[in-house]
Amino acid sequence: MRKLFIFLLIIVADKSLIAQELNCQVQVLSSQIAGTDKRVFESMQTAIYEFMNTRKWTNETFKIEERIDCSILINITEKIGSDEFKGTLQIQARRPVYKTSYNTALLNFNDNDITFKYLESQPLEFVENTYSSNLTSILGFYAYYVIGLDYDSFALNGGTAYFQKALAVANNAQNSGYQGWKAFDSDKNRYWLINNMLDATFTSMRECMYNYHRKGLDVMADNKESGRAVILESLMDLKKVHQVKPLSFSLQVFFIAKADEIVNVFCGAFSDEKAKVTTLLNEIDPTNSNKYTKIQTCN
Repeated sequence: MRKLFIFLLIIVADKSLIAQELNCQVQVLSSQIAGTDKRVFESMQTAIYEFMNTRKWTNETFKIEERIDCSILINITEKIGSDEFKGTLQIQARRPVYKTSYNTALLNFNDNDITFKYLESQPLEFVENTYSSNLTSILGFYAYYVIGLDYDSFALNGGTAYFQKALAVANNAQNSGYQGWKAFDSDKNRYWLINNMLDATFTSMRECMYNYHRKGLDVMADNKESGRAVILESLMDLKKVHQVKPLSFSLQVFFIAKADEIVNVFCGAFSDEKAKVTTLLNEIDPTNSNKYTKIQTCN
């Protein structure tokens, strides 16, 4: 009997070390909405949190410390029906850098046009390859996208399977009538976010994601100069994308997450590296040129 008890304890302990893929913090803001019971938004926040964190998104086994850190901020700006809302969504994702306490940003994206229905206490339904609702489609899309980015940062094209799942979600939502899923809705939406990621034109950007993180940042704790040199090479690869798709949406998304970090990485670089990376960045990401000028003067 005692052996059975110990065996059961071991099983429980082992299961406690297994977690879902995402460690997603969720916040729903509703300060612009008057005359609505705030419990609706509290319920919405709880439902989204549970949806992101308790659903199994992959067939992989994750330990608690391996979960992918991300956050979702939904700002409700308008109530357009008894159970329909309009607003914006900001999603951020990050992953740890090897042998450091530093977390590097993988994504920092604002989805500025989301509309969805939510009924208090109604379960959030999501069936892969089937459209259920716009809210769960948006959440499922970003869950797969974030997982894809994380996998891409650890293995070359490692996130392809999850980007394909995100694409399937987007395709299933094409006839939903909601904005953000079609090419002609905008040139900066979910459609372009995922289609560019799987487009051969952007192969170099995915190579950059892997080399920048796994062969660059993850090496810097042991060899700062070697890791930084790889990061410079990986950024040079982005020029191939820029030459075909100048100032593309996907490059903008990359640099929104990475611009400040790149400045910090090259602050301690050799003068020739500083000159090379500054010239490159001013060409392929002129929006952040004011940030990149700091590289020349910082240490």
